[in-house]
This record gives sequence, C-alpha cells and structure tokens, in this order.
Amino acid sequence: MEILAKRIRTISPSQTLAISAKAKAMKAEGEYVVNFGVGEPDFPTPAHIVEAGIEALRTGKTKYTPSSGIPELRKAICEKFARDNGLVYEPSQVIVSNGAKHSIFNVCYALVDEGDEVIIPAPYWLTYPEVVKTCGGVPVFVEGKKENKFKITPEQLEAAITPKTKLMIFNSPGNPTGAVYSEEEVRALAAVLEKHGVYVLSDEIYERLVYTDVKPFSMAKVSQAMYEHTITVNGVSKTYSMTGWRIGYLAAPKEIAKAIDSFQSHATSNACSVAQYAAIAALRSDEACIREMISRFAERREAALARIGRMKGTYCIVPEGAFYIMLVVSSAFGKSHAGRKIENAADFAAALLDAKKVAVVPGGPFGAEDCVRLSYSLSMEDMTEGLDRIDAFFNELS
Repeated sequence: MEILAKRIRTISPSQTLAISAKAKAMKAEGEYVVNFGVGEPDFPTPAHIVEAGIEALRTGKTKYTPSSGIPELRKAICEKFARDNGLVYEPSQVIVSNGAKHSIFNVCYALVDEGDEVIIPAPYWLTYPEVVKTCGGVPVFVEGKKENKFKITPEQLEAAITPKTKLMIFNSPGNPTGAVYSEEEVRALAAVLEKHGVYVLSDEIYERLVYTDVKPFSMAKVSQAMYEHTITVNGVSKTYSMTGWRIGYLAAPKEIAKAIDSFQSHATSNACSVAQYAAIAALRSDEACIREMISRFAERREAALARIGRMKGTYCIVPEGAFYIMLVVSSAFGKSHAGRKIENAADFAAALLDAKKVAVVPGGPFGAEDCVRLSYSLSMEDMTEGLDRIDAFFNELS
C-alpha cells in the first residue's frame, strides 16, 4: 500500500524554488551568484504600508478575523476593482486568502471535479497544472506560439474545448512570458468561452506591471455572462512588493465565493490579521508609492532586451508586462560546455549555474522546453553582469 495519497504523488516540486535555494547556498559560501530565478520585486514594501502593519500590532489587531477577511479590507478590494477594472462587486463576493496562490487553489478546489478538464495556455506559471492535478482535474495545454508573442488564439481555444472542459486559467500579464492580451484579444477569447459556458480563473496579479501601450483588460468586464463565469484573482505581492505579507484575494459570483469561504474556514481560517491591515493601506495608496518601482522595472527591461539583442545564438520574444523574459536557448542543445553535454533547458540551466554562477529557471515546467526564464527583479548591475556571463557561456559552447 502506498503511504502517500495519489493526489500528493502527482505534484512536481517547484524548480523555481529549487534553483533559488541552490543559488542562495552558493552565495552563502561566498560565491558571486547572479540569480535570475526568483519572481518577486527586489524593492522594500513602501514605508506607509509597513507603518500600517506596525500600527495594527501596536493596537492589538492580532486576533482571528472573519475567514473571508476583515470587512474594511474587503470593501477596499471592491473599491480597487471599481476604480481599476470597472468591475462592481459586493464585499460578500470577495475572499481574502494567504496569497494569490492560495486563492488559485481555492478556486480550483471549489470548481474542479475528478476528470474535469482545465485549459491552460502555455507557457504557463508552473503551479497551475499542479493545482489542477491535486484537485483531480486534467490540465489541457494550448500552446501560445512565439510568432503570436506566446498568446493563444480563439481558434486554438475552440479546438481545445470538449464536453469535459470546466475551467480555463487565464493570466495576463503573464508569468513566465510577460505576454499581455489586449482588450480585443480578451473579448475574442471570451466569445468562445461564453459560447461553451466555460468558467475562467483570471489571474491578474501582474496587472500594474505593464510597459507598453497594450493595457490589461479583465475577462469579467467583457459581458454579464462572463462576469458570472469569471473568478478574478489578484493580490498585493507584486504591485506593492509585499510577497512575504501573504495577502491575495479573489472576487467571484456569490455562490462560488460562499463555497470558497466555507472551505477556507476549515482549511486555513483567516489570512494574517496584521497583513490585512497593511493591505488596506496598500490598496488605498496613490500611484506615487509604486511609480518608481515600475519605472525601474521598465528601465531594466529595456536594458535587458538591448543586451540580449547583441548576443549570438539566442533571442527572446519581447515581453510587454510582468518582470520576466523567456530566453530561447535551443541553439545550445546538442552542444557541450567544458565537456558537459547540453540536451535540454534543464541541462543548460544546471551547466550555466555551475560554470558561470548564473541562476535561471528551465522552461520545461512552464511548458516551454526550448527556453529558460529570466526575472529582471534584481539590480541593474547584477542583471548586466549576469547577461554578460550568459553571453560568454554561449560563446564557449562547442
């Protein structure tokens, strides 16, 4: 008899965290490691948000809260949806969780039954299929072609839908590609989903990190039918550099929100009370507190794209949002570095880390076998040094 349950045996460990852990261990030993692996802003949480958390501690706001979140935070989230997305929600439709990842799990747990198919555009954030499998669902991957900036088309979506399709996970701006779907593209996909009555988990965690004229558009905004079939997930981690505070949230039709609240009340109860009060300060901030961070990400993006453009043997699809670049490394496959054979992206990443002390994440777990993911959430100096080392690595292949 197996000791572990079938649902836990299906889960693959996160290669993002594994790469980051090895890079940190090498740094601890005194190595100068450039880590492109971690997906979190390298900026401090804005001071006024930190002060709100400290004030919550000082005033004793350290007890249990309602499992769905404190009323004032849920109200602030409704205000955010109305202000930024043109979406009207009541606080009863909002659930605050322990990070957006937790919200994503809650949605899949509430909607996905054994054997239900969940469409996931590829490349995808590596957690999506693991959550679907844990909930008994079947991930169905639809490839976003490079020639379409890693985005899928309505025709591809139509072809992927079957009678077993229950949900689509949609992420724009996207991790790992930085792809941003325009309003026109969102509406075209929504027309297909609406025709078939497919639900959507719209992960909008990177919505404020966009560097072109293409602006994100919420799937729930398309029509009343899509509003009733969309669960929008967001959080404060990326926009306000609050990854460790662990506050995510979702907005859903009332029946779904009520079911998720019931489940969460048994699974984890409430998110951290102190972090909830800090999140209120974040959501009610003006743009000034995040403007510099977004500006610096934009500068790094431009510098990285310029440097990659001068490399031999590799290229990337220009990302429009988030803080990731998918570097195409297939030209290295079948070659060697210092006698070490490279057959795939995982081999490339391992050899690069050992030889040049540069950490990148292999694209395989993201559904992009010929790529590695770079995060430009590190200093300009480290980023430049790391890209120089990658260039040198390519030049040394034989």
